[in-house]
Amino acid sequence: MTALTAVGAFVELHADHFEDDISDEGWLPVVGAKRWVVLTNDKRIRHRRIECQALLAAGIRAFVLTAGHLSSAAAAEIWVRQLPKIERIAISRPAPFIAHVNQARVTIMRGSRRR
Repeated sequence: MTALTAVGAFVELHADHFEDDISDEGWLPVVGAKRWVVLTNDKRIRHRRIECQALLAAGIRAFVLTAGHLSSAAAAEIWVRQLPKIERIAISRPAPFIAHVNQARVTIMRGSRRR
């Protein structure tokens, strides 16, 4: 996430606020209440229905990097390149939603419709 802060994004790290072993039920409602946007490299989340439901139930705006087998540097490059689109979507669409992010696009997959 250093790459995002280098381009001016305000970033809160999970580890700075929560224990490593905290359950989704423990941290998702806090993040939703603070109206933070979740960025995750956990591309498998889209296949875990319960986790997707928990994100939506907590009122989260989530962006999931779906490109596979990337180095940290390559993943950071995609996050930085797609940051303007992520910001536009996060501002223009009400929570909750889950969007997929890859090299070419940012696509809403579940959740809200445009305001």
